[in-house]
Parts: sequence; structure tokens; C-alpha cells
Amino acid sequence: MPKTPFTGLPTRKQILDFIAQSDAPAGKREIARAFGLKGNEKIALKALLKDMADEGLIDSAPGRAFHKMGGVPKVTVLRIIDTEDGQIIGVPEHWEAEGKPPPRLRVMERGRRSALSVGDRILARTEEQGAGHVAHMMKRLARGEELILGVVALEGDRYWLRAIDKRERRDTPISDMGEAGAGDLVLAEKTGRAPRITAKVTEVLGDPFAPKAFSLIAIHKHSIPHVFSEELFEEAGKMAGQALGQRQDLRHLPIVAIDPIDARDFDDAVWATPRTDGGFDCIVAIADVSFYVRPGSRLDKEARKRGNSVYFPDRVVPMLLEQLSADVCSLRAGQDRAALACHMAIDADGNMESWRFSRAVIRVAANIPYEHAQAAIDGDRPHDLTESALRPLWACWAALKKARAKREPLDLDLPERRVVLDEDGRIQSVAPRERLDAHRLIEDYMIAANVAAAKALESKTAPVVYRVHEPPSREKLVALKEYLATFEIAFALGQVITPATFNRLIDKLGEVEFRTEVMEQILRTQTQAYYGPQNSGHFGLSLGSYAHFTSPIRRYSDLIVHRSLVGAYGLNPQAEATALTKDDAERMKLIGEVISAAERRAMEAERETVDRYVAAFLAMRVGEIVATRITGVTNFGFFATVEGLGGDGLVPISTLGTEYFRFDEAHKSLIGEQTGETYRIGQHIDLRLAEANPISGALRFELPEGASHLPMPKDRDRKDRVRRPTLGKRGRPGNIRHQGRRK
Repeated sequence: MPKTPFTGLPTRKQILDFIAQSDAPAGKREIARAFGLKGNEKIALKALLKDMADEGLIDSAPGRAFHKMGGVPKVTVLRIIDTEDGQIIGVPEHWEAEGKPPPRLRVMERGRRSALSVGDRILARTEEQGAGHVAHMMKRLARGEELILGVVALEGDRYWLRAIDKRERRDTPISDMGEAGAGDLVLAEKTGRAPRITAKVTEVLGDPFAPKAFSLIAIHKHSIPHVFSEELFEEAGKMAGQALGQRQDLRHLPIVAIDPIDARDFDDAVWATPRTDGGFDCIVAIADVSFYVRPGSRLDKEARKRGNSVYFPDRVVPMLLEQLSADVCSLRAGQDRAALACHMAIDADGNMESWRFSRAVIRVAANIPYEHAQAAIDGDRPHDLTESALRPLWACWAALKKARAKREPLDLDLPERRVVLDEDGRIQSVAPRERLDAHRLIEDYMIAANVAAAKALESKTAPVVYRVHEPPSREKLVALKEYLATFEIAFALGQVITPATFNRLIDKLGEVEFRTEVMEQILRTQTQAYYGPQNSGHFGLSLGSYAHFTSPIRRYSDLIVHRSLVGAYGLNPQAEATALTKDDAERMKLIGEVISAAERRAMEAERETVDRYVAAFLAMRVGEIVATRITGVTNFGFFATVEGLGGDGLVPISTLGTEYFRFDEAHKSLIGEQTGETYRIGQHIDLRLAEANPISGALRFELPEGASHLPMPKDRDRKDRVRRPTLGKRGRPGNIRHQGRRK
């Protein structure tokens, strides 16, 4: 902006006009330059700006730039709070305009590849546009960079914030306790600058050891939406009362839902019957969520924001309100329910001959837990539907297994931890989840339906949000080759890598003690699956086209696929009102990015919560010797996992004895120079549990013999040691003051 010819101090109005019209952040220097102020005039300007701030006319932004009070700085930090019709909405992270709500800014992401999600923080350039403001993203900031989730600890007469993040090893002094007390779980924001950073408590969350507190920690840490508004409850009530309309009537079929014994919602049910030619007709019936959650509705916007349900050991944070997820949409036995049915014809070898989709009304014959279905087939537990429903399902599955074996998908049989709680939310047990044929049966039916959905949409050239799993990168394959070399296992990089490549590798191992470790390393080699409109196949399942269709109650991706099927095939009732909109079809890439980010967030939160429960379970065993397996080796120690339970803990290298340990990166080992004592990945070792922190989920181990169990190397014995002469006085120079923290 050119300088304004002016004599003397500008008026308040002139300053406000300049700030509003300036293309760049306007601080005192810019204002003085614009009005040609010098010397004492600059001092007077400073006083004038202070008066204007005291009068509530202007406010200062970071970097000492000014803006109108109640306005938005030209450059500021925004926090993403919502997505409205695919549009990202942010609010200023710091807003102090009394009596005025923070403005909602539309964030423009033009040309950016990574989608923003709720809770993200960005540095943005803002500008007025129409009746509101828009923001142009300049830089993505670290999530929660200024917010800390931790526990208040009292040491002496000072309060400290102990972060729940296991990567944060230092406590932060608290300058403002707010309403918190010692032992409280709190949210705090950082204040000050290094090295004088302190914490200000902004919210008290309660007792970190209370029932369901561990999941609450994850919810706050990852900014997972978990509260439904009153408007959403009202809308859900209206939609739940709808008549089912004219649908294909499948209520005469003995369709069954086979789910976990503690399932609260049931979104899939299956039926099969043999044909005279050796093949089978089968139906996978899925809850018709798209009939109740309409595009553009409040329910739809909330579901998209959440992306998926999050399953903790102590609670579920659902994608949909319970009135829908656990009631009207849930396929409960003996009740008429709306379903989107996938009808498939399967030949004797398990190949899909044909498929079609219909909107149907079903009445599930029974909700059967996996364990009970398996027991009925094995003859250990009688069930009324064994012959009419279960045996035909198992017979059809025998054919599907043939096709699966021919396809050779990745087969990693790794145990899954299950945390069992009592009625009060206290830990009862932590154990691997049993894997049954009933689990595999339902998996294969769901995979078949997902393939049918993808192919059905492709045949109509309709929009598809694929579940994409790309082949492993060369970098990860090289790392796998180096890892396998430590066990003297050859792995050729020149071959065409398919899932069968890894399966054959596992088969060759046989029942060796490090079989599980190799499978885990193969799993780490795989890329992370994601959602997107561009099909790259599903490497792990060895499929060319794959789209999630079978869980619309808990995954938004499946809801999108349902809407696309409804629109492509004109599936009534209410086909037009419940079909995928043109806008969503055009924004499929952005939607895929948003729900992929939500999925990653959920997975991390779930894993961290299980780790906290495991640490709480093991806290009662501190000091005991436990069987572990080394899962990682670094130059500062090694990590070990408790066998059968999980939960990683560190053994610091400083506790390994008196000799020097060399880190062999190629063989992922720590090797003692004098004794040859070796610690390597996959090694089974008994360790003493030294610490278990339920708040962070961190464990710490030490050798059973203690830190001095190894003999002192002869060349390091005191009497043989040659001391070098010391030059000058040891320790800190006298003119350097100690900066350590006081307690």
C-alpha cells in the first residue's frame, strides 16, 4: 500500500480504515510508515494504539499486528471444527472478543493433497469475502501443539503436569491450576517460551483411574467427537419413525446374524441354500442406513465428521446415534428391518457367477454369537437353526474357501488382544482373542459382498469409494530382506511380490520359535489401506476391485457405497432422496481422504487405550519376573513385549551391565564387546517388570539379575585402568549459573 500524505497523528478512524484495507498484517511499524510518522510521532502513535486497544477498538494478533476488535487477524492460527457439505470450517484458536462468538471461516485447500480433519490446526491468511471471511492455508501445524493432556502431580510445594504421552519424558511446571487438584486428569495449554514454558489448566476431566477414564484420555487426546447435539436427537427420532415402504419381502428366509457375543449393533446377516448343480444361492443383507441418514442432513454431516465408530474396551463412540445404530437400523432377531440385500450366485468352486442388489425387508431368525454358531456346527451345543440355516452357510463357505485358496490372499494369523472388564469397569483379564472358523466364514461372505458392490458400480460407471491397499514399497521390502537375513533366511527382491510370496515364506519357516516375529515384520512391511475413488486394487486380499459395503452403521465409506448403488440401480423406496448426490460424487477424493484420516485416528486411539489397560493390569505385578519377547533394538536399549498380553516396554542400555554394548543395525542386535552377550529381535527373555504407568501405557523392564550382573571386563578393572591427567578444574565453570528446575 502506498504511503498516505499526512501531517501529524492519524485519527482513530483513519487507523481503523488502514488496518481493514491493508493487504498485509499491519503492526505499529507499518502504520507509522503509511502515515509518514517519525521520531516523537511514533511514540505518540504507540500511546494512541494502546488507548484504542483499551477502548476495545483494536486488538493485537501474533507478531504484534493489529486488527479490529471482534475482527480476524490477517494471519492467524485456526482450529478445524467442522466440515459442511465438503467445505472445511475453522475458527480462530484464540478469540477474546467479549460477547461475540468466534467467526467461522471457510478454509480454501486448493492444490493441497492432504485433507484436513476436525481438530487439525493451521496457519492461515484471512480475507473478507461477502458477508464472512475465508482462510487460505499457509502451513499445517502439529495437532495439539499447545494443548497438553496430563495428570497433575504435587512434588514438595509445586505442581507439575505429567503428560500422558509416553514420548513426553519431562514434566511441565503448572503456573495456573484453575479448579484442578493433585491427581486430576486435565487439559492444559502451554504458556511462555523455552526454557520458561509452563502449563495453564483449562479443563478438569476427573480421576484418571476412574472407570472408562482410559478411553476418555484417548478421546480428548485425538479430538474424537463424542457428544451428539439435541438437534441430532430430534432428527434421528423423526427419521426412525419412517415407514419401510415397498420392498422385496425376504422375511420368509431363515437369515441369521453371527456377531461377537458382546455386540450392541448388528449390521449384517447371511443366508445360503444349495442348488442342484452343486453351486449355491446366498444373500448378504446389510442394514439400510442410507434410508434413514439422508445426504446433506444433520445426521449425515455428523457421520461424515466422525468417519467411523471407535471401539474401546470400556465404551463405544458411535458414528450414529444409538437410536439408529443399536435400534431401528440394527438387524435384531424377530423384528422387521430395512436392508440392502446383495444376492449372489456362487458355483461349486466358490466363483461368483452373478449378483444383484435390492432394497428388502428382512426378519432375522436369530442373533448368534460366533462361539455358539461354532459349537452348533461342531455338535457341542444344540441350536434350532443348525440344519436350516447354519449347515447351508458352512457348505457354501466350503466353496468360497476354494476360491480364497486359489486367490492366495495374505494369511497372517496374528493374535488379537481382548480386554475383559467387570461391571464396574475394572480390568478382569487381558488375553488373546480366540480365532474360530465362524469368524472366517463371516469374513468370506462379507468379502464376497464387497467385491460384488465394487463390480456392480463399475458396471454402471457409477462413483465408487474403493478400499485401496497398495503393494509394499521397495524401501520396506529392503528392510524386510535385511531383517530376514538375521535369521539366515533368503528373500529375493527381484521377484514379483504377491501375497502368496509372503505366505510361502511363512510356510517354509514351519513351527520355529520366531514364526510370530516374522509374521509381525511382514505386517509392518505392508502399506496402510485407505479410501479413494481411484482403483489400485487390494493387495492383501489379492483382489482387483474392492469397496466396503457391509458395515454402514459404523463406517461412513459403506454408507457412500450404499448411496451410489441406490442411485445407479434406482433402488426404491425413496431412490432419488437417498441416492449419492452430484456434489458428493465430485468430492469423492476429499471424502475418501477425510474418512481415511478418521480411521487412522480411531486405530491409534484404540491401540493406545488397550496399552493403558494392559499397563494397569500389569501394575499389580511390578517387581515380578515376566516372560517377554524382544520386539525392537536400538542404540539406547531394546523393547520387549509381555508374552500373551502385549504392551511394549523399554530396557535401557544403562541397565544391561558394566560392559560396553555395540549396536549392530544390520542384525538388529546389541552385542557386548567383552562377553559377547547378545540381545536381538525375536529373542525370548525373562525380565523384571520395573514400572507400569497406566496413564501413558508405558512399561519399563530390567534384567532379573540387576544392572551389575555381568562381570567387569579385565581391561576396565580399576587397578589396571590408566587415568589421563586432568587439565584444569572439573565441573561447570564458575561463571555459569545452574539452570536446573527447583522442586
